[in-house]
Order: sequence, then C-alpha cells, then structure tokens
Amino acid sequence: MTELITAGEPMGLFIAQTPGPLAQVNQFECRLAGADLNVAIGVARLQHTVQFITQIGQDVFGQKILNLLKREQIATTNVYQTTEWSTGMMLKGMATNGQPEVDYYRKASAAAHLSPQQVTQVDFERVKILHLGGILAGLSEAGYQTTLQLIKLARQHQVLITFDPNLRPTIWESTEQMIQRTNEIARLCDVIMPNIKEAQTLTGMAEVSQIAEFYLQTPSVQQVIINLIDDGAYSCQRHRDGTVTTTQLPTFKVEHLVDKVGAGDGFVAGVLTAMLENLSVSQSLQRGLALEAIQMQHRGDNEGLPTPTSLEKFLQQAQ
Repeated sequence: MTELITAGEPMGLFIAQTPGPLAQVNQFECRLAGADLNVAIGVARLQHTVQFITQIGQDVFGQKILNLLKREQIATTNVYQTTEWSTGMMLKGMATNGQPEVDYYRKASAAAHLSPQQVTQVDFERVKILHLGGILAGLSEAGYQTTLQLIKLARQHQVLITFDPNLRPTIWESTEQMIQRTNEIARLCDVIMPNIKEAQTLTGMAEVSQIAEFYLQTPSVQQVIINLIDDGAYSCQRHRDGTVTTTQLPTFKVEHLVDKVGAGDGFVAGVLTAMLENLSVSQSLQRGLALEAIQMQHRGDNEGLPTPTSLEKFLQQAQ
C-alpha cells in the first residue's frame, strides 16, 4: 500500500566546492535534487510509504535517481525512462548567506515530456494523499495537462490533494501564465502550501489572513498553510460546519545556517507526514518547521532530511 503519491522532476545537481560566481567555479560535487524528489525522500525517511511519478533519461543521472529512489525505499512503479530526452540538471553555488546562486537546465528534460496518458494507470487504491508541486505544470504543456490528470484521478478515488506552488518564474512562458495556471491548480486542491513570497505573488495580497481568504473562497480548498520563511508558519483551516481556525508557530532557531535550498521542501515533508499520522495542525506545523531547520544545516538539497530518531533528537534539543 502507498500512503502518498507525488510527481515532479528529479535532477542531477552539481554543487560548487569553492565560493564565487558559478561562471568562475571549476570544482563541483555531484548530487541529486528536485523539489518533489526532496519531499518524497523526506516522507520516506519518516517511515511512510511513497510512490514517485516522473520521467527520466536513460543516462547517468537517470540511473543515479533510480538508485536513490530504491535506496530510500520509494516506489518506482511509475518512473518512466526514455532515450529521447535527457534528465534535467542544475548548478548550485557555495552559499555564504544561506542563499546560493542556482542555474537550471530543465526546459526540454525527460520530465517535461511526461504525458497525461502515462499516468492514467496510476493505482490510487488506499492512497491517502496526492501531493503536487507547481514545477511539473510549468515545465511544459504536457506537464500542465499531466498535473490536471493526476488531480482528476485522485478526486475519483477521494484522495486528499495537497499543493505546493513552488514558483520558478524562469520555466514559465510568462509571469501572467505562471500566476493564472498555478492558481487554477491550487483551486482544485484541498490544501495549499505556498511560502509567503509565493502567496503574495499569486494573490497580490500582503497579509496571511487575506491570502487565506482568497483561496478558502473556493469550495474545494479546506486549508491554507503558509511557510513564513524566517517567521515560522501559519495555517487557516475551514471546517465542515463553516467555522475557521487559525494557527501560527514561530520558527526554530538555526545555529549553523549552511544552505536554505531544499528547506521549504523539508517543511512540506514534515507537514505531510504529520497529516498521515493524524496529528494536530499545531503538531504538523511544528514538524514542518523542524525539518526545515534541520535541512538548512546541510549543503545538499535532501541529505539532511531526518529519520524519526534524528528528528526526535532535534526536537528534544530545541526545547
């Protein structure tokens, strides 16, 4: 049985081994990245069953991704391989302030050619959550249609649908298209999980209460969870009786900030695993913020994501 299904683009990752602009760096370390891949790893490490849907090239990075998924015990039933297109990749600089320079090579990747027809046979029986990000939809028309198809299939099986906009302006045809299509997808989901900057871009509103109201006006949306980045996290949830409750928690103090890339994915993974365990909203935000803080202390995009033991140790030390 798979508890959670997610879909997206995994990529090869080259991390600079010396500081300075990427154009001047000559030494890189090879790892793997991708927002939805990071989420899948985070959920699996906390001992939940995960299936990852994607398309990769029959190349070195594709093989590395398959090896990683198997090592993390993530189901690969719907990981497709192609000789026609290559696996996407990215470069990441050495961060001096937690925000490294990044450069993507993904527009015509294998994942960008994942089609709605390929996902029609995905088994949603007994799946609890379909988690989607906005990157697949932005990569191509095929990715956008595949996202809509997955939502349709999940709805047919009454699966909870969560959505992280994961705005990447460079992969969309225009800012207008990014906002229009991302909001279209968001309004088809049950739980929307943007960070505050993304939420402000998508709604044109500044305050979290206004942002929550913007989305909760849509009948299908039950909850808006906003990662406030440096200021913790906020949730606004509409219940079946029409009442609304809000929850806000502060962030954890990060003693040794290394790299913020992937931290937001850690937050999402923490919230999703808490949902799978039927924890309270407050506990869900706390776990998300904990994974975010842990990941910030590592250079890779997913290497720091914790096991239950290391998560418990962090929480005890943070008290």
